[in-house]
Amino acid sequence: MFAVIKTGGKQYTVSPEDVIKIEKLDGEAGDSVVFDSVLMVGGEGEAQVGAPLVEGASVAAEIVDQGRGRKIIIFKKRRRQNSRRRNGHRQHFTSVKITEILTGGKAPSKAAKKAAPAKADKEEKAPAKAKKAAAADIAPLFDAPAGDKDDLKKISGVGPVLEGKLNALGITTFAQVAAFSAEDIAKVDDALSFKGRIERDNWLEQAASLAAEK
Repeated sequence: MFAVIKTGGKQYTVSPEDVIKIEKLDGEAGDSVVFDSVLMVGGEGEAQVGAPLVEGASVAAEIVDQGRGRKIIIFKKRRRQNSRRRNGHRQHFTSVKITEILTGGKAPSKAAKKAAPAKADKEEKAPAKAKKAAAADIAPLFDAPAGDKDDLKKISGVGPVLEGKLNALGITTFAQVAAFSAEDIAKVDDALSFKGRIERDNWLEQAASLAAEK
């Protein structure tokens, strides 16, 4: 038995036990979700085609994992304008395992909630001011080194508010920033929704130069 479902603006053909990656949903691994936008059901007798949805049909699934896709680099250059832009993006996704295909208005055997877009997707559309979090609400990601803090505002693009957030993450010196690994950059990107800003503004090179001047 198979079904064609619609979620995140895309269509997927699924069968029980299939594991698929879809646009990010709200939930954690092990949570059950149900997709009620079913366009077609087939495999047992005559196929049911919706107009646009199949009445009383739904597909139950279980969230397997929340992840991010491979990094995509976007590079733009304007000829003879000395203008170059390099951005990186990693798309969030949710892996789900299809457990049941239901028809006739049947309820899933396991309690499930209706599949809904993740809150993070909604927040991306919110005004920038609404997305800013106070430094006190940010959990540390790194162990701050002993000694005096460096003036991180010397890094291009870092102001007093952003410096406070970096300090709250445990980032207090130029040497820390200069030694960032790809994993460290990804963690800071996630925590502060930078979307490639560290690499775009060459923070590592700036921090290395500033550390050498001390």
